[in-house]
Amino acid sequence: MTSFRSTLLAAHAAGRAVVLPGAYDSLSARLIEQVGFSALYATGAGFANSSLGVPDIGLVTATELRDHVARLADVVSIPIVVDADTGFGSAINMYRTVRLLERAGASAIQIEDQVFPKKCGHFAGKEVISAQEMVQKVHAAVDARLDDDTVIIARTDARAVTSLDDALERVSLYREAGADVLFVEAPESEQELKTIGAHFDVPLVANMVEGGKTPLLSVDQLADAGFSMVLFANAALRVAQYSMTEMFRELSRSGSTSALLDRMATWDERQSIVGKPFFDALELKYSTQDGAS
Repeated sequence: MTSFRSTLLAAHAAGRAVVLPGAYDSLSARLIEQVGFSALYATGAGFANSSLGVPDIGLVTATELRDHVARLADVVSIPIVVDADTGFGSAINMYRTVRLLERAGASAIQIEDQVFPKKCGHFAGKEVISAQEMVQKVHAAVDARLDDDTVIIARTDARAVTSLDDALERVSLYREAGADVLFVEAPESEQELKTIGAHFDVPLVANMVEGGKTPLLSVDQLADAGFSMVLFANAALRVAQYSMTEMFRELSRSGSTSALLDRMATWDERQSIVGKPFFDALELKYSTQDGAS
């Protein structure tokens, strides 16, 4: 498998962007790979929402995230970019978090400069640590990785707290500290996106959050603006939430799901995506019934 680092650098050199849909569980990860995407994003908000039923306000623990990433890595072969929030504490915590996630199967690890516990990048009331403290956390993340191909993504949330200029200065420092990819979260206009893209000649992340602070641009527009990675972190989760709500309403109203059959995966599609034919073959291979070899 081509490393995520190689894929990203090739996209950056060609002026293209790698599209990263967000996987909130193992089934959504399988679907992302089946459709043909080259990598996926292990969304922290999506994991918190779907697995814990809580908002993205720093309630997930490092070991919960590690186990989640391991489950994703068990069912897909494409690279996994992991949202590691603040590293769950100090630079020492960051060191351990990177080790945990890399061993679990992360190809890239995104870290940010919010005060712990963090908040969703598009929530109000965020705070950021000093740039110097984040620089040390970047150093720790870089030192902790065992594979040089593991990509470290440094995100700043300073745009909403101080200014865009401060955000640009911060990620410049994070780049000097060894970050491979830079991420200014929640720019508030197309012009701000273009300003970020023009400021750096390194791989950059754009985060498309439907209803959030950043305008929704197409992947091609963002690539033209200088971005090499585009996240659609929670689009799948939100579509699933909408569809499930409609299903439950119909079931409550009519007492039947018959009217929804054309909006469901078929029985065979459901079994296929979770690998039932593979497990059927294993069952046959290891059967102890007469005639089995």
